[in-house]
Amino acid sequence: MVHPGQQVKHGLQRPVPAGSFRRPSGADAPLITILFNLLSYLLWLYMWAVILAAVFSTLTAFGVLDTRNRLVWTIGDFLYRITEPALRPIRRFLPNLGGIDISPLILILLIQFVANPLLARIYRAIVTGYMSPLVL
Repeated sequence: MVHPGQQVKHGLQRPVPAGSFRRPSGADAPLITILFNLLSYLLWLYMWAVILAAVFSTLTAFGVLDTRNRLVWTIGDFLYRITEPALRPIRRFLPNLGGIDISPLILILLIQFVANPLLARIYRAIVTGYMSPLVL
């Protein structure tokens, strides 16, 4: 018997608890795809920021760019502030190579060979609902 205000459920459908993991379907799947595409794009932009910071640092060290210019200083400060938190832990573990800084190269390799594949595996696991792709 159906009471007033009660919804009728057909078949074996049950409401899914809010905190449970379920396979995205319908309107959720495009949203997850957009989210993971955005994360991938942000990683790509960050990789380019690391490259620009390394080139900027080299040009500044050789005196090609003058940091007394306010625009040049602002760009350099921005690049330093967004890349240094990721580069500092890498620099701590590297030996002193006599003025050669390979930490940007290591960070780019980490983004390319660890972060991007991991992001792709997590995306596949969420979209397909199959957790085996997360295991290496």
